[in-house]
Amino acid sequence: MTQSHEVFVNDISVRRLQDRAEISDVQLGYARGTDSHDWELFRSCFTDEVEVDFSEGFGQPVVRLSADDWVTETAPRMESFEATQHMITNLVITFDSDDRATCVAYVRASHHLPNNTGDSDQIVYGYYTNRFERTSNGWRIAKIKLTALWMTGNFGIFQTALAPGSSFS
Repeated sequence: MTQSHEVFVNDISVRRLQDRAEISDVQLGYARGTDSHDWELFRSCFTDEVEVDFSEGFGQPVVRLSADDWVTETAPRMESFEATQHMITNLVITFDSDDRATCVAYVRASHHLPNNTGDSDQIVYGYYTNRFERTSNGWRIAKIKLTALWMTGNFGIFQTALAPGSSFS
């Protein structure tokens, strides 16, 4: 291999490592923004328009909406809990092109809300399959898909957060 070819291969390898790190940071920023109610951070994770697919496990229709509307829909639901904790692990990132990637990541999403109807906790176990696009501001989520494999606890507290008036109710 010639030296110029080695430099080119190394540049591509370094760029892919940087891309992976940035995609991981965005994926984890999504969880951090949700749990800390940092809606500016949460919003920064998405392209201007986002497809939201919570159909598997929740039966919600797939919707396409502005990221600002997604924040407007998500914030009151997450803020209705006393606490949430979204743990995201085992990120597997594949590149469809230089500007598109998919990140599959396990999630354990805990929701806590003391109530008079039973358990104060509800936990969703599953994975995200998120499509990322490179934008002028870096990698962003263009499609978020949550696949819920199973849930434990009091699903009633989650239904409270999905009260009528939400586009996901």
